[in-house]
Amino acid sequence: MAIRVGVIGTGAIGQDHIRRFSETLSGARVTVVSDIDAARTKAVADKYGARVEANGLDLIKAKDVDAVVVTSWGPTHAEFVLAAIAAGKPVFCEKPLATNAADAKKVIDAEVKFGKKLVQVGFMRRYDAGYIMLKEAVTSGTIGTPLMIHAAHRNPRVGESYITEMAIHDTAIHEIDCLRWLLDDDYVSAQVLKPRSTKNTHAKLVDPQIVLLETASGMRIDLEVFVNCQYGYDIQCEIVGEKGIARLPEPMQLDLLLDSKRSTRILTEWKDRFIGAYDVELQDWINATAAGKQTGPTSWDGYSAAVTADACVAAQKISGTVPIKLGKRPALYA
Repeated sequence: MAIRVGVIGTGAIGQDHIRRFSETLSGARVTVVSDIDAARTKAVADKYGARVEANGLDLIKAKDVDAVVVTSWGPTHAEFVLAAIAAGKPVFCEKPLATNAADAKKVIDAEVKFGKKLVQVGFMRRYDAGYIMLKEAVTSGTIGTPLMIHAAHRNPRVGESYITEMAIHDTAIHEIDCLRWLLDDDYVSAQVLKPRSTKNTHAKLVDPQIVLLETASGMRIDLEVFVNCQYGYDIQCEIVGEKGIARLPEPMQLDLLLDSKRSTRILTEWKDRFIGAYDVELQDWINATAAGKQTGPTSWDGYSAAVTADACVAAQKISGTVPIKLGKRPALYA
């Protein structure tokens, strides 16, 4: 029997996931949707044959919902995840698990008290074919012991509502998780450098920024976050090892010869860059939910990312480094 899924949040990513459940993936169907935008929610429900709950908390309690997907506004995530844990229902939460470490810790405490992993966090890069190849290059010893990582996260442009702190919580959060996963090494300190700003930014946004991270084993990471680069959506990652270098492959694109020019299209949408990873990620969650055993990125991963993000935001405000302290990992997440 298909898992009955309730989706909280019918914005861009929510609608994209509902489409996946309805048209691409197997083993689950969307039965209930909820969002503060009533008109949009009704339109989505009508399109995919679901019903509407006005409140996300009521959706979680609904008898025709076996598992929950949270794609609402970031600051609401922790509340809905905590409610799902209280109801004993598996929950897939898009990043971030919480917008601060304190709320993420509440999720950890609730899940540990429940005694079973119910939460998967939407860090989809772990499911991207290119990042999986990078992981293999590290774990197999192909490039020797990793020494440092050079990475970049570039978006063509952002709106006036996007502010300096969001470069960490909304953008760099993906690298914060993924690079920790690639190295299997926790962070111990963060620093943020502010190079010359682009003229395409606005008064409330420092852009670009360079995030410097140090791991427990002494590896160094430099991450460029540039969200008004103009030319496209560009994700870069290079791991420097003792014996060699592994680079994230570029997405497959057509090489075109036309009008005396040779050109390759540059992606401009994150949804296009990681479309395959989203499919694999959610199918993995469906399979794990059906088996009763969560296997993807955990609440501890979400908490680790939140602690690191808080440190990076603190580092935006000073000229030096900020320590990162996770505390003891609960046995549930061993």
